Amino acid sequence: MCCRRVPGGGDVGGAAGQLSVVVATKHPHLRCTSFDLPVIESIARKAIEDAGLSHRIATASGNFFEDPLPRADVITMSMILHDWNLHRKMHLIKAAYDALSQGGAFVIIEHLIDDARCKNVFGLMMSLNMLIEVGDGFDFTASDFARWCGEVGFRDVEVLALAGPASAAVAYK
Repeated sequence: MCCRRVPGGGDVGGAAGQLSVVVATKHPHLRCTSFDLPVIESIARKAIEDAGLSHRIATASGNFFEDPLPRADVITMSMILHDWNLHRKMHLIKAAYDALSQGGAFVIIEHLIDDARCKNVFGLMMSLNMLIEVGDGFDFTASDFARWCGEVGFRDVEVLALAGPASAAVAYK
């Protein structure tokens, strides 16, 4: 979700716009954008219309490896980074940094692996699954994410445990 001032945000890889709908429903002062491939945009637009939120949630389409991300105060990517090799991960992190306003936040949801690589068995298995499914995708640690974010200019990263094996990591511009 990409959130814009009045504050707002955008969900990159937003699929049918579910996260934007949930956020906009719970926070009526926000404006959101769901960004995904062109073939997905009509699906998201219909779901957003069905939720009665077309006046507060926009859709945008493009390829996040070829097109700039929508400008926002908050950008989310849920289960996106683990699909890709390090070069593509870094491209997406930099694209998020470039699209964020100063003081903005980049939020990821992933199955972050603990630094010792021994506690989050689900995250380790998902990393193996990514290697099998896509060839060079992999899950990663919070320390990896913080280091990558620092390399593109983010100033601070915090990690929030979520229910189950997933965590949220927030990088601040």
